[in-house]
Amino acid sequence: MTSIGMLHHRKDPNTVIKSYAYAAVAKAEGATFFYFSPGKVNFANSTIRGQVYENGKWVEKIMPFPDVIYNAGSPEKLAKSKEVIQKLKDKIPFTTHSIGNKWNVQKRLKEANEFSNYLIPTEIIKSSDSFFKYMDVFEKVVFKPIDGRKGKGILFITKKSNGFHVQTDSDSKFYTTQQLAVLIKSKIKTGTHILQPYITSVTKSGQVFDFRLHVQKNGEGKWVITTIYPRIAPSGSIIANINNGGNTNYLEPFLEQEFQEKAFNIKRMLEYFSLSLAKHLDEIQMLLFDEVIDEIGIDVGLDQNHKIWIYEVNWRPGCPPAFYLELDVVTNTIRYAIYLANNQQRIKAQIRQLKRKRNQKKREIPIIAITGSAGKTTSKAFLASILAKKWNVFESKDYWNTTEHTKKHKELIEPSHEAVVLEYGMAYPGVITEHCKIITPNISIVTNIGLAHVGNFNSDIRGVAHAKSELIHGMDQHGLLVVNKDDANSRFLETQKFKGKILTVGIKSAADYRAYDVKYAKEGMEFKIRLQGKVIQLYIPILGEHHVYNALNAIAVADQLGFSPMDIKAGLIFKKPPRRLTIYNCKNNITVIDDTVHSHPQGVRAAIDVLSNISKDRTIAIIGQMRELGDLREAEYRKLGEYLLSKKIDYLITYGFRTDEISNHAKAKGFPSQRVYHFTDKDKLHDLLSQIIRSNDTILVKGASKTNMFETVKFLDEKYG
Repeated sequence: MTSIGMLHHRKDPNTVIKSYAYAAVAKAEGATFFYFSPGKVNFANSTIRGQVYENGKWVEKIMPFPDVIYNAGSPEKLAKSKEVIQKLKDKIPFTTHSIGNKWNVQKRLKEANEFSNYLIPTEIIKSSDSFFKYMDVFEKVVFKPIDGRKGKGILFITKKSNGFHVQTDSDSKFYTTQQLAVLIKSKIKTGTHILQPYITSVTKSGQVFDFRLHVQKNGEGKWVITTIYPRIAPSGSIIANINNGGNTNYLEPFLEQEFQEKAFNIKRMLEYFSLSLAKHLDEIQMLLFDEVIDEIGIDVGLDQNHKIWIYEVNWRPGCPPAFYLELDVVTNTIRYAIYLANNQQRIKAQIRQLKRKRNQKKREIPIIAITGSAGKTTSKAFLASILAKKWNVFESKDYWNTTEHTKKHKELIEPSHEAVVLEYGMAYPGVITEHCKIITPNISIVTNIGLAHVGNFNSDIRGVAHAKSELIHGMDQHGLLVVNKDDANSRFLETQKFKGKILTVGIKSAADYRAYDVKYAKEGMEFKIRLQGKVIQLYIPILGEHHVYNALNAIAVADQLGFSPMDIKAGLIFKKPPRRLTIYNCKNNITVIDDTVHSHPQGVRAAIDVLSNISKDRTIAIIGQMRELGDLREAEYRKLGEYLLSKKIDYLITYGFRTDEISNHAKAKGFPSQRVYHFTDKDKLHDLLSQIIRSNDTILVKGASKTNMFETVKFLDEKYG
């Protein structure tokens, strides 16, 4: 006869209503059952002072250690006795094991692509600044404590033209930006909070609803559905949780009322989903902890396209609040406890077999290399940010793109990494070939072919394209390649013998991934793209149309790797590489644009476009030297002078060796000479800026790191704050 011990933090079983049901069902199933708390365990003689239900009352008896323990108490309150509980776990199988809080469950579900697309993108919010970044993208969000329960502490926040509408389970209120910042900061101080885009799941009458999927293991150790039922929020509320006034309904009548002829298919979809997800989480528990789980409650929403979105997964779901299902829940629990006690060797063998299969099935991880004359670092940052929504990503440091850096990266990549994103830089032929010998990519991006380093290739753009093509020749020949359809020089890339898949990105040309309706937004860019059959609006927190191409590179790869549009949208809110069109809002409404990492003709024109598009009043362009242009320097400098004139820049200041060719040509073409200056002395340049800058000016500082143009940014920051 199997002996079952019910562990609870309360000492008296009379205060735990469900204890009687478990005792009664255990007796009916032929098992011995007793109730106990951690303080009643005696490890010296392997006994427990437990409570046995006899003749209508609980009677205290000394019981030998049970064959299995049903872990029924509060994890928080049982934590005080963790040493006792761990010693029991070492000797006796437990039916119930924690699968973690909302964040841990989210991370576990990312382990398999099969379920990651059902996850709502989730961010841990550590500051009000990060909160408002996401509000710029997802105008309706859910903000909640990471360990919250029963719908408590949830804020539903909607962005309005003049502020924010904040709704809780009890009331709603309008907040200004400043008031909301204070509220978010106060919440963060109380504990860890997460943010998710709000998924609309409403009935025909406009009431918010979700589904609770309750699954358990039965007496054969197999997952079964205990129940699936809808929870409907009260009118005017947006929380369907029963503890907040929500009500339940039977599944089939609800589905028939809301979905008519689609009701049967939706019911089958929910059933399949609940069992599949339970099996997956069970396997993860086995792989991570050598444990099995027995019961979970899954809360899901169904959007207007009938797509399932996972809200929460609870490992202690409790009995359904209606439908007389308490006995079903208890029966499954007791029968599974008996199975667990009698099948320990089988379960251990199952875990060993699962681990062997997992090791055999380890997939080839995406190794992504990015090269190009411009946009490598930003494309890398976008892509790594998106992939990190689901995977553990190795991302090379910003600007670490030499072969020596690649050697270091090879040593740093670990088996736990699920994707690798690298930059491959080059200034001479053969360098990218060397990169590929060190780490061979299976996915490659060539951002564009421009004039950077063209002087090292006999001033011939075809030589640059040939060197960049070393990435195509050196990568997995059956891999994935992404190229820029709008870049005229990319036609010189040597793709003829490549046997893999080639995808294109573009704005002006028809491409596999094409952005349109591109426009400047608040400290960033907005655009639309058709993705997975639907048009979606995207935002990137960095200025310039050229950065839309960098985002497209990342979108193309992420989409091919199975990331959802929601993951992509959230991932594009990335950590911007430093000194790449960084905006400083200074006193007297003065704006400084810092773009002082690299400088080549294509990048300078892109920065001038940003200056022209975001300026409020006068524009001042400070342009530094461009290196390694070879015989093309003079021609390119002249073209740039004309470009500055065409953009109607108010002041042109050039700095460095031979850059007066830019300003002289601009004057020759009609730029007013009294507003053109050239310097080789930075102190004199700064003296001039002190004289000419006034309120509402927008100032671009553009130059390569080697020319130390960042010193001018520091001067402006110190002077104008």
